Amino acid sequence: MMMLNPHGGAGEALPAPREPAFDQLRALAMLVGVLFHAALAYSPLASPVWPTADRQHWVGVDVLIWLPHLVRMPLFFLVAGYFTAALLVRRGMAGLARQRLRRVLLPFLLAWPLVHFCLSASTEWALLHVQQPSEFLRMVQAWLAQADRPHLPPGTGHLWFLPYLLLFSLMVWIGRSLAWSGVLDRWLALDLRAVALGLPLLLLPGFALTSAPHPAPESLLPQLWAIALYGPFFALGFGLYGRLERLALLHVWLWPGLVACLLLYLLFLKQLGLHLRGLAEFGSSPASLHTPIHLALLQAMIAAWATLACLLAGLRWCNRPRGWLRYLAASAYWTYLLHLPVVVAVQYVLMDGAWPWPVKWAATVLITLALCLVSYEFIVRRTRLRAWVG
Repeated sequence: MMMLNPHGGAGEALPAPREPAFDQLRALAMLVGVLFHAALAYSPLASPVWPTADRQHWVGVDVLIWLPHLVRMPLFFLVAGYFTAALLVRRGMAGLARQRLRRVLLPFLLAWPLVHFCLSASTEWALLHVQQPSEFLRMVQAWLAQADRPHLPPGTGHLWFLPYLLLFSLMVWIGRSLAWSGVLDRWLALDLRAVALGLPLLLLPGFALTSAPHPAPESLLPQLWAIALYGPFFALGFGLYGRLERLALLHVWLWPGLVACLLLYLLFLKQLGLHLRGLAEFGSSPASLHTPIHLALLQAMIAAWATLACLLAGLRWCNRPRGWLRYLAASAYWTYLLHLPVVVAVQYVLMDGAWPWPVKWAATVLITLALCLVSYEFIVRRTRLRAWVG
């Protein structure tokens, strides 16, 4: 049977064996996402804008969380690009389009209003019951007190990944229709060491066009910086399908690369502190400004090389199926949809508590994961929803 070549052309391409590493990397990235969102409540840097910011802060939280922040979503898009190419080989463009409508567009359209309702309801509860509100809650209180308050533009919230996945899938169709796949082929035909060294330059515009640390692109309209930042990772994952053996050239650089990323991250934290202090002296809002080139380049190098290091580590150490990771991978989509409203609701309840913040954080993570996994088991895995969000 003739099958589509995901990289273009009319040649035959047999489906590559499913790599357990990609499923398990997706599971681990989702787990890191829960840990990250729960930790933002105790981050001094995020406290002015995060709804559940607790009165207990620790600067060490910022030291710990912004490195995975630079890697988690790039890794998601790299994995998504790889699986998009696999779907294209197995089902063709029509099959890929049907899968994206059923598994991405419809879940997004159904989950979006439900997530918005849950977040709004928990915030309304917090406005009435939390005695020590965050800056965000005080801002909401002031906004609600305005007689002629402006309407806020709708956003996608933490579901923003799904519209961008649809956008990049549309770009795959456009690229194939216009025979642009040769550009990707020529890029990956280079020595992969050159690809790895050049990847930060592709990411540089994306980091430079937004603030540091980069926010979530929650606007309904696609953001140029987000396309420039996540598009190369999606393209890299797409292009690596059927070519994973070429990554062997990079395996020798795994440990040196990890050390280099840690050193670059320490430099990034220092430069970020200087940058934010400079903005504070001039009374500027960090969220409204672009990032200086040197700070953007540091982020680009960290994101590029740490994401590649995660891929290499996954292919080396997660190349065998593991029961618990397989289960996490199967439940990752459902956990992604559900986890943030649960995190916010739990942390609103805990905000006035006197527990030490590590206890609050651990309780939030455990309750969130328990609710997500139990609901997946009984609402998704054993029902027809499994075909949509399982």
